[in-house]
Amino acid sequence: METQSISAPDFIDEARVYSEQLVSLRRVLHGHAEIGLDLPNTQAAVLDALADLDLEVRTGRTLSSVVAVLRGARPGPTVLLRGDMDALPIREETGLTYASTNGAMHACGHDLHVAGLVGAARLLSEHRDELRGNVIFMFQPGEEGYYGARVMLEEGVLDAAGERPVAAYGIHVHAGLPRGVFTTRPGSMLAGFSNVTIEVHGVGGHSSSLVTTRNPVTPAAEIASSLNTMATHTFESSESVVLAVTRMEGSSAVNIIPEVARIEASVRMLSPENAAQLEAGCRRLAEGIAAAHGCTAEVTITHGYPVTVNHPDETDMVLATLNELVGPDRTTVMTEPKMGCEDFAYVLEKVPGTYIMLGAAIGDGDAASGEHHSSSVKFDDSVLSDQAAALAAIAWQRLNI
Repeated sequence: METQSISAPDFIDEARVYSEQLVSLRRVLHGHAEIGLDLPNTQAAVLDALADLDLEVRTGRTLSSVVAVLRGARPGPTVLLRGDMDALPIREETGLTYASTNGAMHACGHDLHVAGLVGAARLLSEHRDELRGNVIFMFQPGEEGYYGARVMLEEGVLDAAGERPVAAYGIHVHAGLPRGVFTTRPGSMLAGFSNVTIEVHGVGGHSSSLVTTRNPVTPAAEIASSLNTMATHTFESSESVVLAVTRMEGSSAVNIIPEVARIEASVRMLSPENAAQLEAGCRRLAEGIAAAHGCTAEVTITHGYPVTVNHPDETDMVLATLNELVGPDRTTVMTEPKMGCEDFAYVLEKVPGTYIMLGAAIGDGDAASGEHHSSSVKFDDSVLSDQAAALAAIAWQRLNI
């Protein structure tokens, strides 16, 4: 793909007009955070924010999604812009005046994603007469472990404009990156994950009768301590496979040898090949150790989100567009992928595109911003106008190629 110089609107200046409006929307969403696929208040806020725009809007059948289509006055292709909407089951402890008090919290910045996407819809709508093609705005519930993107794909979000988008883009704010700095990379950007459950079956009984029982807790403990060693001995450090044993269950009482002991582990990886190799290694290790103790092992692998893979040509275009929009000092290339996961990966499996990070650290980005998914994390919502401008500029550039 070759990019060409397009006379684009000054989205940065135009977005500043809406800065206060976007910050207000974000803070309303933050104070009324909702979890999962059913987000009625969030959906209503989005519909209200889009109501005065000439968009084709529809809502989800099985989830509280919003899909809005902007049709440009000039012929051209279709692109998709996405923002996720759901919060986490965390009791907020930020002390913010607009903090959530209902036990749910926007601890991953999705409230900013919603407001930024509303801003992009408003900016692009102002230039409908010059716009080539169509833009699908994908407001998605259920990113935090509910597979909301996959559900929206099943409900036809890619066909909302009547033709499939040629590209898809999204932006995720980051409390640990300098405020206003955009970063992305071609290829694998974020990890995929799987959950591993290992059940070790033995012979239960009284803890005083070791000869007549087969205690599954002993091999389970050995398996748990060996899994990390197996992973580090199987993969090179550059392959970035992370395995963490996170849960163990055994007897319901201290004097009972259980029939079954259970281990659960979280695995993150950057390629499907690594996932298959790790799965085989887990089975081999668990079954071998269990057999040595006179027990059996049953291994179940539950595959979660796939690896988020950015299309190289689309990423080149995005970086060039951002460089022109905000300058080279605020446009960087990630040196290596991050081990977080993202269900926008499902969209990028169907449509070439790029996922981007935007720094939203408080102040100089020190510990005051906190960690994502923590009860104290804070995001600087002054980045919202730049977020909206970036989404609009990327869509504009792609439609004009």
